[in-house]
Amino acid sequence: MAKYGEGDKRWIVEDRPDGANVHNWHWAETDCLEWSRNLFSKLLSGLTILDGEGNLYIKTKKVEKVDGEAYVNVRKGKIIPGYEISLTLSWEGEAKDSDATSLLKADGLVEIPYISDENAGEDPEFKVSVKDEGPIGKRLKDAMFSKGKRLILDKVRVFEETMAKGGPAKDELEVKKVAPKAQSAATSATASVAKPKEAVEKKETKKKKGFKTITLTEKFSCRASNMYEILMDENRWKGFTQSNAKISKEVGGEFSIFDGSVTGTNVELQEAKLIVQRWRFGSWPDGIHSMVRLTLEEPEPGVTIVNLTHTDIPEEDRYGNSTVVENTERGWRDLIFHKIRAVFGFGI
Repeated sequence: MAKYGEGDKRWIVEDRPDGANVHNWHWAETDCLEWSRNLFSKLLSGLTILDGEGNLYIKTKKVEKVDGEAYVNVRKGKIIPGYEISLTLSWEGEAKDSDATSLLKADGLVEIPYISDENAGEDPEFKVSVKDEGPIGKRLKDAMFSKGKRLILDKVRVFEETMAKGGPAKDELEVKKVAPKAQSAATSATASVAKPKEAVEKKETKKKKGFKTITLTEKFSCRASNMYEILMDENRWKGFTQSNAKISKEVGGEFSIFDGSVTGTNVELQEAKLIVQRWRFGSWPDGIHSMVRLTLEEPEPGVTIVNLTHTDIPEEDRYGNSTVVENTERGWRDLIFHKIRAVFGFGI
């Protein structure tokens, strides 16, 4: 990812003398790192994690460090956020006995080493440490992880959603939209009265969202029955992806893979020949499902060709990131097909 201020100068142009970026035609790039530090401090400082449950008292203290880069690009009204951030948050905890006598006070850190726009909507790595590693300190640490993780990651999700809407550039963008709208109000009103049908048609066209299709062909040194079993067996999925999986082997049955990041339903199954499934990623807009079709061919014993067709993939996720198709294709290649070759020895 290009760093802030290092974009291609043919696209990031200097300000006009009158300060105008007409219709936001050129890239307008805003550095958001300091703004991100302030937002995380506001979201994460002084959060109560436990207030007496199990005689434990835990709360966050302050954001110690936010490193990396964060920016928002705007062109023709389209918001494109970019960020790769590491975050360190301090916390404190106290354990008491049944008589409210303090047993231990301890300090610790929460580290989230990689928050990225490419992984928006997914849970990043979450680490908890404590200075006192004794039995009570470990109890506080475990409680911070189990009770604090979801609360803190929900705040990270707020950051991601705010960046997708423009971050600190949002207010400026809204101001720039007001003047053109006001100037064209009378013209728009006249046009809508004179040609109501045309106006409706244009509105409907604007609402259409783009979808893409991925097609891949992969060759493996195995029987087609072996490949079918791997793709439909949850224990094998857990093995080669190193993540949780639940997979029904029945038509109409549901599945959940990659720790729940992908869910769906079996539409059509032909053992050793065909797998058709409805897929949905958790980061996609509500109500959107794609269709996966995997055909298995065995032109000669011990050689299997897998043909993948993945249709109806949205071009953008719910956060406005436009790397969905690219990430999905890379996921099929690197996280599924290449892993199967490496773990099961099916390379050719």
